[in-house]
Amino acid sequence: MIVTTGFEVPGYEVESVLGVVRGIVVRSPGIAQGLMGGLRQIFGGNIIEYVQVSEKARSDAYEIMIQHAMSLQADAIIGMRYDATEFAPSITEVLAYGTAVRLTASEHT
Repeated sequence: MIVTTGFEVPGYEVESVLGVVRGIVVRSPGIAQGLMGGLRQIFGGNIIEYVQVSEKARSDAYEIMIQHAMSLQADAIIGMRYDATEFAPSITEVLAYGTAVRLTASEHT
């Protein structure tokens, strides 16, 4: 599956637009991550425990988005973006979204 933040795929033309696809994940740190992250907040700097939660949430949302596109038999996702919303302290929704498309090889290649 080709995924790009751009709206073109070099060597291909968009044959058809299948619609918006998305993957949504709601995450919070586990008890150990929350405690360690809280302690690190006191001293400032990068909080690796929270980075791990964020990376896992983005990765999972991305994979769900890919599955959604595959269910539509898409060749690619263009205009891919991430968004995040905090529901409550330490509870965050991560959304990966883009436009699922079918591609054909460009005649100019």
